[in-house]
Amino acid sequence: MGQKLSPDDMKLYRRTDEVLHYLWDPIGISDIPEARDEYHSYLPHVFSLLKQSKDQQDIVDYLIFIEGDRMGMGYSKKSKKRALEIVEILINYKGWIEENSEQ
Repeated sequence: MGQKLSPDDMKLYRRTDEVLHYLWDPIGISDIPEARDEYHSYLPHVFSLLKQSKDQQDIVDYLIFIEGDRMGMGYSKKSKKRALEIVEILINYKGWIEENSEQ
Protein backbone atom coordinates (compact mmCIF):
# COMPACT_ATOMS: atom_id res chain seq x y z
CA MET A 1 0.00 0.00 0.00
CA GLY A 2 2.85 2.40 0.65
CA GLN A 3 1.42 3.85 3.85
CA LYS A 4 1.05 2.52 7.37
CA LEU A 5 -2.52 1.58 8.12
CA SER A 6 -4.19 1.74 11.51
CA PRO A 7 -5.11 -1.63 13.02
CA ASP A 8 -8.76 -1.09 12.04
CA ASP A 9 -7.82 -0.12 8.50
CA MET A 10 -5.56 -3.17 8.26
CA LYS A 11 -8.50 -5.38 9.29
CA LEU A 12 -10.64 -3.78 6.60
CA TYR A 13 -7.87 -4.05 3.99
CA ARG A 14 -7.34 -7.74 4.71
CA ARG A 15 -11.06 -8.47 4.69
CA THR A 16 -11.44 -6.59 1.41
CA ASP A 17 -8.69 -8.77 -0.05
CA GLU A 18 -10.44 -11.92 1.15
CA VAL A 19 -13.83 -10.81 -0.13
CA LEU A 20 -12.44 -9.98 -3.57
CA HIS A 21 -10.64 -13.31 -3.82
CA TYR A 22 -13.13 -15.71 -2.29
CA LEU A 23 -16.50 -14.07 -2.95
CA TRP A 24 -16.24 -11.65 -5.87
CA ASP A 25 -13.95 -13.95 -7.89
CA PRO A 26 -15.35 -13.29 -11.38
CA ILE A 27 -12.89 -15.62 -13.10
CA GLY A 28 -13.38 -18.52 -10.71
CA ILE A 29 -9.92 -19.01 -9.26
CA SER A 30 -10.66 -18.89 -5.53
CA ASP A 31 -9.88 -22.57 -5.10
CA ILE A 32 -6.43 -22.33 -6.70
CA PRO A 33 -3.80 -21.49 -4.04
CA GLU A 34 -1.28 -20.33 -6.67
CA ALA A 35 -3.75 -17.66 -7.82
CA ARG A 36 -4.18 -16.07 -4.39
CA ASP A 37 -2.77 -12.75 -5.64
CA GLU A 38 -4.89 -12.58 -8.81
CA TYR A 39 -6.98 -9.62 -7.65
CA HIS A 40 -4.31 -7.77 -5.67
CA SER A 41 -3.90 -5.07 -8.31
CA TYR A 42 -7.52 -3.99 -7.74
CA LEU A 43 -7.36 -4.12 -3.96
CA PRO A 44 -5.85 -0.67 -3.21
CA HIS A 45 -8.46 1.16 -5.29
CA VAL A 46 -11.39 -0.82 -3.88
CA PHE A 47 -10.07 -0.17 -0.38
CA SER A 48 -9.64 3.54 -1.11
CA LEU A 49 -13.18 3.81 -2.46
CA LEU A 50 -14.48 1.93 0.55
CA LYS A 51 -12.72 4.31 2.92
CA GLN A 52 -13.40 7.58 1.08
CA SER A 53 -16.51 7.32 -1.03
CA LYS A 54 -19.87 8.32 0.39
CA ASP A 55 -21.60 6.55 -2.49
CA GLN A 56 -21.26 2.78 -2.55
CA GLN A 57 -22.29 2.88 -6.20
CA ASP A 58 -18.72 4.05 -6.93
CA ILE A 59 -17.40 0.69 -5.73
CA VAL A 60 -20.08 -1.24 -7.60
CA ASP A 61 -19.24 0.65 -10.79
CA TYR A 62 -15.53 -0.02 -10.35
CA LEU A 63 -16.02 -3.76 -9.85
CA ILE A 64 -18.29 -3.93 -12.89
CA PHE A 65 -15.72 -1.97 -14.92
CA ILE A 66 -12.90 -4.30 -13.86
CA GLU A 67 -14.88 -7.40 -14.72
CA GLY A 68 -16.32 -6.03 -17.95
CA ASP A 69 -13.43 -4.03 -19.42
CA ARG A 70 -10.17 -5.04 -17.74
CA MET A 71 -10.97 -8.73 -17.64
CA GLY A 72 -12.84 -8.58 -20.92
CA MET A 73 -15.81 -10.49 -19.60
CA GLY A 74 -18.42 -8.00 -20.75
CA TYR A 75 -21.34 -6.68 -18.75
CA SER A 76 -24.21 -8.73 -17.44
CA LYS A 77 -26.91 -8.73 -14.79
CA LYS A 78 -24.84 -11.37 -13.02
CA SER A 79 -21.78 -9.10 -12.78
CA LYS A 80 -23.90 -6.25 -11.41
CA LYS A 81 -25.59 -8.55 -8.88
CA ARG A 82 -22.20 -9.91 -7.80
CA ALA A 83 -20.78 -6.40 -7.39
CA LEU A 84 -23.79 -5.25 -5.35
CA GLU A 85 -23.48 -8.25 -3.03
CA ILE A 86 -19.76 -7.71 -2.57
CA VAL A 87 -20.15 -4.04 -1.77
CA GLU A 88 -22.89 -4.79 0.74
CA ILE A 89 -20.58 -7.26 2.51
CA LEU A 90 -17.72 -4.73 2.56
CA ILE A 91 -19.90 -1.84 3.76
CA ASN A 92 -21.36 -4.01 6.53
CA TYR A 93 -17.90 -5.11 7.64
CA LYS A 94 -16.64 -1.53 7.58
CA GLY A 95 -19.59 -0.54 9.78
CA TRP A 96 -18.88 -3.40 12.16
CA ILE A 97 -15.25 -2.31 12.49
CA GLU A 98 -16.31 1.30 13.15
CA GLU A 99 -18.82 0.20 15.80
CA ASN A 100 -16.29 -2.03 17.52
CA SER A 101 -13.23 0.19 17.20
CA GLU A 102 -11.05 0.51 20.25
CA GLN A 103 -10.24 4.14 19.47
